Amino acid sequence: MEVFFDSLSLILSFDKDLYEIIFLSLRVSLVALLISTIIGLPIAGILASKNFLGKKLVLIFFNSMMALPPVFVGLVLYVFFSQSGFFGFMNILYTPIIMIIAQVIIILPIIISVSAELLENIFHEYKEFFDTFSVGTLRRVKTTLFDARFSLITCILTGLGRALSEVGAIIIVGGNIVHYTRVMTTTIALETSRGNLSLAIALGIILIFISIMLNYIVISIKNISKQNSYD
Repeated sequence: MEVFFDSLSLILSFDKDLYEIIFLSLRVSLVALLISTIIGLPIAGILASKNFLGKKLVLIFFNSMMALPPVFVGLVLYVFFSQSGFFGFMNILYTPIIMIIAQVIIILPIIISVSAELLENIFHEYKEFFDTFSVGTLRRVKTTLFDARFSLITCILTGLGRALSEVGAIIIVGGNIVHYTRVMTTTIALETSRGNLSLAIALGIILIFISIMLNYIVISIKNISKQNSYD
């Protein structure tokens, strides 16, 4: 039990190194989530509101990408952004930037696939109205996204949870460099192997707390959605 008390002591004492790791994790994941949301929601809206040749193949592609192994993402990015790689001149390997790129690749398919399925159900409710008044594609997408705004937040938070729990790709492209690219999941893996269980458990507790908060937010949003008839 002593190790748990030491972990709580680290958290409650606002240990500088501990919170540096936490804030870097949140910063990387939130930036990746923002980029993925800006890119993903319009794509999901188009997939939901427009029929075109190859639509099923596109949906299958994004659904398949949801199961893409993170370590493979990290490997591919490492090959392309290493000094001998095609994008080696950018010198972003082992930086927070490449970590954000890795997380975007991982969570973007999740946001697109889950959101597209949700938006398609809502779009069918308005399809007759859109067709009657000859509403353009852009207006259809905007209307569908707005009507689904509460439910979409749930999809977005799912992406955030996936980003925060990522370790495979991040440790390959980030290098787990202290005070620079060391995030919660990679630190847990490292400190556990070193036998420094206090720090590892402290970060685990923080991750569990964040997970509980995300679930609470999701449940609250679902209740708001039901109250406003956006279900």
